[in-house]
Amino acid sequence: MTSDRKHFVVLGGGTAGWMAACLLAHHWPHHRISVVESPDIGIIGVGEGSTPQLKAFFDTLGIAEAEWMPKCNATYKAGIRFFGWSERPGFESYFHPFHTQIDLFTEPQFAFHTRARRTGRNVWAHPDRFFLPASIAANGRAPLAPPNFPFAIGYGYHFDAVLVGKMLREHATSRLNVQHLEYTVTHVQLDNAGNVESLQTKDGAVISGDFFVDCSGFRGTIIQETFGEPFLPFAENLFNNAAVAMPSPNEEGDILSETRATALSTGWAWRIPLTNRVGNGYVYSSRYIDKDDAETELRAHLGMLDSEVEARHLKMNVGRVQRSWVRNCLAVGLSQGFIEPLEATALHIVQATVEGFIRAYENGGETESGATQFNRSLNERYDGIRDYIVAHYRMNQRSDTEYWRDNALNGNLSDNLKTIMTAWYSGGDLNEVIQNLNIAQFYTSLSWHCLLAGYGTFPLDEKLVASTDGLPLADMDDIDRYISGCLQNFPSHRAALKNLSS
Repeated sequence: MTSDRKHFVVLGGGTAGWMAACLLAHHWPHHRISVVESPDIGIIGVGEGSTPQLKAFFDTLGIAEAEWMPKCNATYKAGIRFFGWSERPGFESYFHPFHTQIDLFTEPQFAFHTRARRTGRNVWAHPDRFFLPASIAANGRAPLAPPNFPFAIGYGYHFDAVLVGKMLREHATSRLNVQHLEYTVTHVQLDNAGNVESLQTKDGAVISGDFFVDCSGFRGTIIQETFGEPFLPFAENLFNNAAVAMPSPNEEGDILSETRATALSTGWAWRIPLTNRVGNGYVYSSRYIDKDDAETELRAHLGMLDSEVEARHLKMNVGRVQRSWVRNCLAVGLSQGFIEPLEATALHIVQATVEGFIRAYENGGETESGATQFNRSLNERYDGIRDYIVAHYRMNQRSDTEYWRDNALNGNLSDNLKTIMTAWYSGGDLNEVIQNLNIAQFYTSLSWHCLLAGYGTFPLDEKLVASTDGLPLADMDDIDRYISGCLQNFPSHRAALKNLSS
């Protein structure tokens, strides 16, 4: 990168905008960073869960959990529990764990058992008994290992996204010298070469810059409205296009360190525990249910049919732009694309986008080849995440509604997903297939095995036979003792949260 001081202008605040500003200012303190945030536009703030990568984000900025989590009503997250995505007996729910080093001892045995069951042996192959995070969540523990525990434990968070955005704004402006400009942008001015020259506001202000980061939400003020970058919808792959959200009071007892995703008639409902409330929502397809019936179904699911708590309805534009980095603009967050929040990937993509841009910009500056390689890599990430989300629906084991039947028959699948499904059903080596496809950086073999085995996508029970051919199967009692012994090292979730605030 050249040594001259440049001005990077972030259009839009919210969690995505302030994450981008913090990362840019942290890595490039010699450059000028500004955030233009409209006081007239509200923050969507629906995504209240994260992947483990968010911990690395806060660690990079030097923001301790004790500093940010109490301010944002945050809790810990060991993974996601799926309810009702399968009607197969014994597989009505399963847990998708975040990776821990403890899993290195049990994951090979789990993968071996799933392959044995796929090829007709009657062996235990449900994921929950094999992985420590499932027990951590089920027993009301926090995924925080004590200092003398010699294995790394990955975890994410639940939080109030609006409060996280405000906290990051305070951090950016007070510690990283980011300039906060409150204006409503009405026009994007281009120069003779077609690059963004400035942003013009309804107050008559002109905000010039060298590079612009578009965090303007689904509107895509620069990337889509000004540059006309094509948007590629995922509607043929992912049917859901709307959501209804509403909070509920915290229940007594344990705060479980898990997001819950419960299948309903035309989609799924999330349950995200915070310290002050529970966040709930129903992600659905308007092709199968209207907004009023969706709200009624969510209220019934929550036992809140007579509640006066207001529900909030949202439209989702699922897909991505063809390129996120165009000329002197980088699209981040909803302006670049959106994949429904089933695996809490929204902030993960924001983080990966900005960090990848910083590396690419430092290596090649504003070069066409650097942007092309960056866009290719980012599109592969989007499409890899999309495939994993699509698999949740395509592989569902329900038949009670037209929505679930249509998803199970959906033939609009990528070649990668078709290859994975073929390997699974034919008894192939799924680890080898994922390695050959080079997609483990999006979702690991562990994640794919948990999804496919968790649904019970195995031969029918009556077709299974006892394993009498000397396969080196795991002793499930030994695994139970191993997981149970490891579990004793982890504190209760409530105690861990209380310790943060003390």
